[in-house]
Amino acid sequence: MRLHTIIPNFSAETTIGPIKFHDWQCDSWVVLFSHPHDFTPVCTSELCEIALLEDQFARRNVKLLAHSVDDLESHLEWLKDIKSSCLGEVSKFPYPIIADPTRYLAVALEMIDEEQKNDIEVARTIRALYIIDPKHRLRALIMYPELIGRNSLEILRVVDSLQLTDKNPYIATPANWQPGDKVVILPHVDEKLADRVFPNGIDRVGVPSGKNYIRTTKDYRM
Repeated sequence: MRLHTIIPNFSAETTIGPIKFHDWQCDSWVVLFSHPHDFTPVCTSELCEIALLEDQFARRNVKLLAHSVDDLESHLEWLKDIKSSCLGEVSKFPYPIIADPTRYLAVALEMIDEEQKNDIEVARTIRALYIIDPKHRLRALIMYPELIGRNSLEILRVVDSLQLTDKNPYIATPANWQPGDKVVILPHVDEKLADRVFPNGIDRVGVPSGKNYIRTTKDYRM
């Protein structure tokens, strides 16, 4: 899976019924994420935490879609445990989980560990996460191994950065950026254009090379 790949219009059985991906996505962003196995503690914690943040994803026009190679019956039974572990805060689970017992989708979307991909008996999905824009294009991918749970707030941060930089073609977000922090101005933006686009202030950082490429500003809109 490479960035800007168009995610195919796959069909899938889910906990809310069958879906056709492009139709279900409509004009929203999507966070599609796989987990290795139902009834496991790390996966339960992840789906719970992301469920608790569903309203924040919705405010960003993001739909959530989970996936694993377990079957639909297993998913539906496991959802009872997930809702219970969310301390009663989730009464109706807010997003679907894809059932992929044949591993067809897991293989097509490259969600299986290289060492296990040819062993159908043991192959389970890694913690693959794809952020997909409304044109069905893969805009970010985050891969975690089976034993490490994901940081759900980092997923929100990446969505915020993608949506911000789509709106403003002159900026990028630096390391550890959070909404409201300074952004950097892209090196190809010349000084005249930068002053016109960011009239409320630019901070220019001098460096030993003498190259004027580190310029930051808070003059942008989310």
